[in-house]
Formats: sequence, C-alpha cells, structure tokens
Amino acid sequence: MSLVEGKLPLKLKLIHGFGAVAFGVKDTGFAFFLLIYYSQALGMDAGLVGLILLSALLIDAVVDPILGNLSDRTYSRWGRRLPWLYAAPIPLAFAWIMLWSPPGSDAPSAMGLLGIAVTVRVLLSACEVPSVSLVPEITEDYTERTTLFRYRYLSGWIGGLFMMLLAYTVFMPGENGLLTVDGYAAWGTFGACLIAVSVLGSAYGQHKLVAHLPAKKPPPFSIKDAFAEIVEAFREKAFLIFAAGGLAAYISQGMTFSISNYLNVFVWQLDRLTFDWAPSWLTGMTMYPLILFVSVLGMFFLVGPMHENLGKPKSAAVSAIVALVIGLLPYGLFLIGAWPEIGTVASAFLYFGFTIFANMFGVVVMVSASSMIAEIVEAFEDRTGRRAEGSFYSGNWLVQKCATGLGIFITGQIVAFSQLANDADPATVPQSVLSSMIIAFAVATAVLALTAAFWLGRFPITREEHEARIAAGLNQKQDAPAPTDQN
Repeated sequence: MSLVEGKLPLKLKLIHGFGAVAFGVKDTGFAFFLLIYYSQALGMDAGLVGLILLSALLIDAVVDPILGNLSDRTYSRWGRRLPWLYAAPIPLAFAWIMLWSPPGSDAPSAMGLLGIAVTVRVLLSACEVPSVSLVPEITEDYTERTTLFRYRYLSGWIGGLFMMLLAYTVFMPGENGLLTVDGYAAWGTFGACLIAVSVLGSAYGQHKLVAHLPAKKPPPFSIKDAFAEIVEAFREKAFLIFAAGGLAAYISQGMTFSISNYLNVFVWQLDRLTFDWAPSWLTGMTMYPLILFVSVLGMFFLVGPMHENLGKPKSAAVSAIVALVIGLLPYGLFLIGAWPEIGTVASAFLYFGFTIFANMFGVVVMVSASSMIAEIVEAFEDRTGRRAEGSFYSGNWLVQKCATGLGIFITGQIVAFSQLANDADPATVPQSVLSSMIIAFAVATAVLALTAAFWLGRFPITREEHEARIAAGLNQKQDAPAPTDQN
C-alpha cells in the first residue's frame, strides 16, 4: 500500500523534487569544473586528475549497493529513508567545501584528492539513494511516479545550471576566471549551503508523511546479502533490459557533458561572442546554461503527455532517436558548409535552437528510464515477496556511475583522435581537427543512442501490467483475514 492514494499534492511534488538540487550541484561541479580547477588553477597533471576522478567514481559505484541495502534494512520510527537524509547532508556540505578549498589552497596529493572525492561521492549517494527510493513508497500510480521524477529532474537541473551560471558571472567571471583559484572556494561554500538546505529541507517537508515504522522488520544487514541482492536484481529480466539501455544512455550523457566545453569553445566559439544589446555578463558561453534550462523546462511539460500516450518504453526509444537527429544536425550542416559564419549571433542562436530540442528529448530519455525502476520494484516484490527499492536504485547508480566514467574516457579518446593541441587557439584550429572531433563524436553518439532506443523500447513492464499487478496485490490484502484479538 502506497503512502498516498490518487493524485499527489503539488506541495509534495515540489518538496520531494527539491532534494535533487544537491545532485545537480554535485553533477555540475564534477562534470564541468573539477578537472579544470585542479589541472589549470592548482597545477595538477590533467591526466592524473582524470584518473583519480574515475577511480573515485568506480569506488563509489561499489559502495552504492551497500548504502542501498542499508537503507532498505533501516528500521526506525522515522522509517527507512529519513534517518539517512538527516544524517548525511551536513558532513557532505563540509566535504564539498574541502573539495574546492584544499588546505593552503595548494594542490593536494593524489591520495588526498582521491580521499576527498570518494568522501563527497559516498555522502552524496547516502542522500540520493534513500531520497529516490521514496518514490515507489509514496505512490503506486504509474503517472504520478513520472510526475515525481519530472520534479526531481527539473530541480536537479535548476540547481546545477544555477551553480554554472554563478560560476561564470559571480565567482569566476571574466576571460581567465576559471583558470585562477580565487573564486572556487566561495563557489564551493555557496554550493555546500545549497546542498545542505535542499536535502534537509526536502526531508523535513516529507517527515509527517514517511516517518513511521516499516510494516515489516527487515533482516539484519550483511555485506554478503547486500551484494547478493544486487546480483539478484540483475537477474530480474526487466532490470537487465533497463540496464542495457540505461548503460548506453548514461555513457552518452557522460560523453556529451564532458565534451560540451570543447565543442562550445572550439567549434561554436561561444566564449568569444558578446551582444551589444545585452549586459556585459551575458555572452555566448553564459547564455548556454540558460538555454539548457529552457530545454529542461520543455521536458517538464513534454514527458507527462508522452508517457500518457506512448508509455515509458516507447517514449524513451522515440526520444533517443529524436534527440540524436536534432543534436547532430548542426554538426552535419557545419561540415558541409551550410552553417552561418561561426562566432556570429546567427550561428549561436541557431545552435541554441537545436540544443533546446535535442537536450529536451535527451532528458526525456533519462526521466523515462529512471521512472521504469519503480515498476521493477513491484515486479520483484511479486516474485520474491520482498521490497528492495534501495537495492534497485543503487544498482541504477552503479550502472550510471560506471557509464559516466566510460563516457568521460571516450571524450578523452575523441580529443586525442582529433589531435587537438593542448594550447590550441579556437580561431586557428585546422578544419581537419574539428572535422575529426565532430565525426568521432557523431559516430559514438549514434551508436549509443540507437542502443539505448533498442533496449529501453523493449522494457517489458507496460502500464497495463503494472496496474494489474497493483490491483491484484490490493485485492489480496483486502481478502486477507483480519487479525484476531488474542487477549
């Protein structure tokens, strides 16, 4: 029985989604700024930093199943998830501050950076896994689950894009702002406060709804059981199909995020574009996060009707293909010479137009995939008699984090393949270098998008099957004999 029957109140959707702001802050920091901060501002070797960040991600992926299982087995008067959401965010905030202001403002040792990066990732997982695991508990409704994930993704993107905009305009502004250490400490402190407020605020806002003893006392925790449950999750046919499609989608997302600065600077030259009619802080580069926000806002209003009319699997498959076509079209036009002159307002705004729709459908893929996991929870319970939200969502994080690391790795190989010089001037990069980068990116994107569409489109749990399973479970509970008084 879910905590809320029928349509969810708007207040609950906003409060639950607000907790994902912390994830958005983390994603922006790790995906866009951490590598350039430690390599260019602090002087660490970029290759070493990349290896350290990948190692931290893989360690965290292994820890996630333990956190998910611990969350599933937590038994308290505040329920299974709230104790984690109250305990983890304050240590996470302090760890986030340390990441962006290491002692003495000097580059830490390799092991020091690895330690703080792992700490941040593990504590963030201790917030995110319990938070997202609340979705199947709050509602069993197929459509309302999509709604909760819409609000989660919107909040996460708003948090991340807000931090990106602040970085470009307030904390590290100017032509070389990202290359000096001055603004990173303040930026990290502001982000830490936002992380703590979002997680604690979301937990407190849901307290009355979810703070109660679980219906069944779970068995005690063991590491062996934690990983055994993850292995069992991967034996669930629906989860295996989801993982195949999700892996491709997450790799594509990691690659797209990590290569975006290369494409925006060297291909589209957004950092050189200014507008006579706009304030000085608004450039082609600072406009980019605003464009991404518009695309996510479009997703928010698009994904619900798509799920209602097409279902989640077909929505994911169609969106993956649409995002692929729209996203690669500007690069095809650029290569054949049918694009406006680079560096002009016409070029930038045409690129922004394509980006809005490509990213909008790309995020629909991610929302659809994440929402599918909630249906797997009931299928697993129907087969085994056990609830395991934390294990399935930590399994999702395991797939996502390994895939993100692989996506960043692929970006490195694409840049190396293109033979882009380390000190290259965007205005003088040979066309052959840009063409090699674009073609390699396009091939990788096409393979990943088609793979994601193929597998996610074959997700076996339909809306009708899910609703029939919920109805059968409800009838079974109603038909069960009432407990008798033994006194």
